[in-house]
Amino acid sequence: MQFKQFYLGCLSHASYYLGSEGEAAIIDPQRDVQQYIDEAEANGQKIKYVIETHSHADFVSGHVELSEKTGAEIVFGERANTRFATHKVTDGDTLTVGEIKLTFLETPGHTPEGITILAENTAEPGEPKKLFTGDTLFIGDVGRPDLVGSKGYTAAQMAAMLYDSLHGKILPLPDETEVYPAHGAGSLCGKSLSNETWSTLGNQRRFNYALQPMSKDEFVKIVAADQPEVPAYFPTSAAKNLEGSAALEELVKPKQLSTDEVFEFDGVIIDVRPYSEYGAGHIPNSINIGLGGQFASWAGSMIPIGTRIAVVAAAQAQVDEAFMRLARVGHESVAGFILIGDYTGERKKIEQVSVNDVHALGQAGKNPQIVDVRRPAEYANGHAPGVVNIPLDKLPKDFEKIDPSVPTYVLCQGGYRSSLGASILENAGFKKIYNIAGGTSAWIEAGLETEVSASACASTN
Repeated sequence: MQFKQFYLGCLSHASYYLGSEGEAAIIDPQRDVQQYIDEAEANGQKIKYVIETHSHADFVSGHVELSEKTGAEIVFGERANTRFATHKVTDGDTLTVGEIKLTFLETPGHTPEGITILAENTAEPGEPKKLFTGDTLFIGDVGRPDLVGSKGYTAAQMAAMLYDSLHGKILPLPDETEVYPAHGAGSLCGKSLSNETWSTLGNQRRFNYALQPMSKDEFVKIVAADQPEVPAYFPTSAAKNLEGSAALEELVKPKQLSTDEVFEFDGVIIDVRPYSEYGAGHIPNSINIGLGGQFASWAGSMIPIGTRIAVVAAAQAQVDEAFMRLARVGHESVAGFILIGDYTGERKKIEQVSVNDVHALGQAGKNPQIVDVRRPAEYANGHAPGVVNIPLDKLPKDFEKIDPSVPTYVLCQGGYRSSLGASILENAGFKKIYNIAGGTSAWIEAGLETEVSASACASTN
């Protein structure tokens, strides 16, 4: 058996290659599919199946393009409302890839059509089976049940389905079964995913909080509670995956813009450089979403799909990377770009300040206005005293807690999200804005005082 996990860090997404005797299957592919074709060619194999464990909400998949380029069948669960030729599978159905036997289990809960795939190498009967769980079971967590409310299900109903899927289909399998999920830490498809990208079922049975002995009612209450925000682009991506997306090479490439054209651009201007470079000088009215972080997720969360986008970058390679990564979450309207070295107009600055400088202001009695743009759970687990928590996805519409006329200091965990937050406040008319370099991590490392919210204390008791 040939087996490979492809892990895409910026989306915390895992896809998989299974091959045997001249045949191969791809599970949960990302949108840019050439790497799977290259892997098959290197192994002398033909891709026979492209399998989706469910209709992904956090990225646009390349299953249609991969099928068109290889002739592979696209496989979904029976309940998936796809708009392209699809091989539908239900409980107990099997397919073969060379000497690999794939058995399908219907495991609704994260989505109604979710499936889990059990792969058995029939040439090596003693080899542990591999379980591809999609977003049903993660390492350290389970899939969130609140992403399909618009389809007529409540989070509680989906969580009850998830309990039945786990206890009726997955947990009866042997402890040595290897678990390979579609996501790791950083994904918003769960709330506490591990940094590990695979595990064994026995390990998860012991350490995964959601698999501990409890009633269905207890499970529903725990799993449905305290889920993070649902990014705005999730419903659009899920729909796109059922419709089928265009091949990347079919998308219209952005044209190079002049300084005057950038000033007149009717849309959102994204500066993809690191926050220190953006702060040192940037195009007015641009926002900073750096390629060094979860660029695509934040672009999908903060900018409505379909918005015209222009990219500001230091080099052409950054433009090309941004174009591809935006397409991964469904942004297909990147209309233009400009390299910062070619820009000749006015530049604005956002000063980068240290945590010690900000702390010194407080010690001097100046009580600086500090906005912490992290998620509520992050804030609750430890924050600088006196800060105002406005999560980044709420920031464009939630200004009433802060005064735009006074200097404002923006804080996150490391400086990446706060730069985006600072750029949003700049565009909203805040007079003087600072980005706190290093964020809360630097604050803690400097030994400065922190506070923990009462809710976080209660949850640990």
